[in-house]
Amino acid sequence: MAEYSSVDVGRASAADRRWADAYEHLAGVDAAHGLEASDLELLGTVALLRGKSPESVDALSRAYNAYLADDETVGAARTAGWLALNLIELGDFTRSVAWGARAMRLVSTMPEPGSLAGFVRLAPAVAQLGSGNPVEARHEFEAVLAIAERHGDSELASFTMIGLGKALIELGATAEGFACFDRCMEAVATGEVRPVAAGVISCSAISDAVMAFDLERATEWLDVLDRWCRHQPDLITFSGQRHALEAGLLLLRGAWAEASTAAELALSRFRSGDYRAVWGAPYQSAELSRLRGAFHSAEESYRRAGDSGWEPQPGLALLHLALGRQRVAQDEIRRTVAGTDPFTRTSLLPAVVEIEVAAGDAEAARRALNELLEASRATPSSWLTAIVAAAEAQVLLAEGDAPSALVAARTASKAWRSLGARYERARSTVLAGRALLDLGNRDDALAQFALAREVFVALGSNPAIAEVDDLSAERRTGVLTPREIEVLRLVSTGLTNRAIGERLSVSEKTVARHVSNIFGKLRLPNRAAATAYAYENGLVQPRA
Repeated sequence: MAEYSSVDVGRASAADRRWADAYEHLAGVDAAHGLEASDLELLGTVALLRGKSPESVDALSRAYNAYLADDETVGAARTAGWLALNLIELGDFTRSVAWGARAMRLVSTMPEPGSLAGFVRLAPAVAQLGSGNPVEARHEFEAVLAIAERHGDSELASFTMIGLGKALIELGATAEGFACFDRCMEAVATGEVRPVAAGVISCSAISDAVMAFDLERATEWLDVLDRWCRHQPDLITFSGQRHALEAGLLLLRGAWAEASTAAELALSRFRSGDYRAVWGAPYQSAELSRLRGAFHSAEESYRRAGDSGWEPQPGLALLHLALGRQRVAQDEIRRTVAGTDPFTRTSLLPAVVEIEVAAGDAEAARRALNELLEASRATPSSWLTAIVAAAEAQVLLAEGDAPSALVAARTASKAWRSLGARYERARSTVLAGRALLDLGNRDDALAQFALAREVFVALGSNPAIAEVDDLSAERRTGVLTPREIEVLRLVSTGLTNRAIGERLSVSEKTVARHVSNIFGKLRLPNRAAATAYAYENGLVQPRA
C-alpha cells in the first residue's frame, strides 16, 4: 500500500503545484516499482518544471511506450507531441522531428482525434518558425488555431497564438502579432493554461516585448510571470528566465543593485536546471559587468551566453567598443545585423548608431537612425521615443550639427526621465554637454557633465565616469572634440576636405562642418592658421 499512497501524494502535490514533493514521491515510486502510463506522463511534466530535462525526456518516452502497450493511442500521441515540443526547446531537433512524426502518424489512425489533431502539428510549426520560414509557420499556426477553436480547446488556442504572434511579427505585422500575445497573456493571468504552456507563453511574450521596446507590455507581463512564479516556489524551469528578464528591466530603470541580485538569481536557477535561461542569465550578468567596467567578467559572461547558440549581441559589440576595439565592434554588429530578421534587426539599431558614430562612419549611423525613425512611426512607444532622440543626438553631433543635437539630447533626457531610466538620462545629459561644448558654451557644458557624473557615481558606472571626466578636463586644444582634433591633424597635413572624408569614412559635408567648428572655436581665419595652431600645440610632429 505504501507505493500507492506515495503515488497519491505525488499526484496531490502536482495538483497543488508543490513540484519538489511531487517529484520526490513520483520518482521514488518509479524507481522502486515503476509507474503507470499516466503517472509517467505526470512525472515527465514535473521533472521538466523542476529543471530535470533528461529525466523528463526519459519519463515521457516511457509513458509513450506504456500508452502504446495499453493500446491508448490518445495518450501516446499526446506524449509524443509534448516530446517533440520539449526537444525543440532543448535544441535536439533531430529527435524532435522523429517524435513529431510518431505523433502525427498516431493521430492519422484516429477516426475522431479532436483538438489533438491540432496539438501534434504545433512542433512542426515551431520548427518552421525556427528555421526562418515564417510564412509557412503562420499557415500552420492558423490551421492549428482553427482546430483548437472548433473544439473549444482554449489552452491549445493560447499556446498556438504565441507561435502565430511570433510569425506575424517576423512578417512585419507587429501590431497583429502583439494582439495575439495580449490574448495569450490574458489566458495566463486568469489561469486558463497549465504550467508548461503558461511558462512558455509568458517568457516568450515578455522577451519579444523587450525587443520591440514596448516597456508597458513588458512590465505588465513580467508582473504576471512574477506572480505566477511566486505561487510555485519549487519551480525551476522558467524561474531563471523570469529573473533574467527582470534584471534587464531593472538595468533600464537604473536600479542596478536590484538588477545585480536578479542576475545572480537567474544564474543560480540556470545552474539548477532552468535550460531556458541558458542565454538570458549570463547575458544580463554580462551587461551589468560591462556597464560597471568589469570588462573581463563581462567578456566571459558574453562567451557563456554565446555557448547557447544565440548571439550575445549587441552587448558583446558594445564591450569591444568600450575596450577601444572600434573596428571589431563595427564588424561584429554589422555581421549580426546582416543575418537577422527585421524585428531583431530593429532591436540592434541603437547599438549600430553608437558604434558607427564612434567608428567615424556618420553615414552608416544616419542610415541606422533612419531605420529607427521608421520603426518608431510604425510601432510608437515611449521607450522607442527616448531611444530615437538619443540616437539622433549622437548622429547630429557626428555630422557637426550641434544646435540640432542639443535639441535632440534634451528631448531624449526628458523622455528617459519619464521612464525613470537614470543611466540613459545621464548619457543624454552628456550628449547635451557635448553639444554645448561644440557651441562654445563651456560653462553650461561642464554643468551638464557634473549632473551626469553624480548619477554615474551613484550607479557605479566607471566607464561613464571616465568618459565624462575626460570631457570635463581642460585641454591645450581648448574645447575641440576628439573628432575635431583628428580632423585638425589631417588639415595640417594639407589634405582637402574630400581626402579627409575618405580617410575617416565620412562625407565631405561632414568634414566641412568640423572644419567650420574648428575655425569658430579657435578663432582661426584659414587652413594655414589651423596648421600653425596644430604644430604649436603638439598635435602633429614637425617635419624633419
